[in-house]
Amino acid sequence: MKSLDDRLDIILGKITSDDFLRGKSVAGEIPFWIFDYLPEHEEKVRAHIPFLLEQAPKRRRGLKVAHVNLLALVRDILSSRNLLDKAHAMYRAKGSDAVLRAMKAPLDAEAVAKALWSRLDPQAEVVLISGVGSAYPLVRTHNLLNNLHPLSGSTPLLFFYPGRYDGQSLSLFGDLHDNPYYRAFRIDE
Repeated sequence: MKSLDDRLDIILGKITSDDFLRGKSVAGEIPFWIFDYLPEHEEKVRAHIPFLLEQAPKRRRGLKVAHVNLLALVRDILSSRNLLDKAHAMYRAKGSDAVLRAMKAPLDAEAVAKALWSRLDPQAEVVLISGVGSAYPLVRTHNLLNNLHPLSGSTPLLFFYPGRYDGQSLSLFGDLHDNPYYRAFRIDE
């Protein structure tokens, strides 16, 4: 088994390769990739993202790499609809279950996918998505992946996922099992 550092080192070469950018390594499938890791490595993985954003355009001249933090996106969506303060107040008054029920419609996976895609530079050639664990349970990864599919075209997306992806199913934090999602590829294989 490779160390986390060894696995992180693979990412830069992968996202700047012709095969990755042209979708050759996915044999006609959607170019969705997952880098799964133990939740306790969140800080180290999070710290690696600025390195990727800085080095990718140097490794492959002019490559446009976008980054979306899913939790920041959720905050932006709620703020733009004047719901963030209301959600905080509801949490204090009624608890997390009430907030989850109330935010179900504004944070519908299709709406989140559209908001995510609309914030990207149209020239982006690779999209890195972090904050997956922080946005849970407001946003479910498999639902978001399904709703990003019609928007992303051939643009490769790489999700940083604090849990386990075995090529068939997602297990956030290693013990919360999501619906099966088998259309993504592990980035370090």
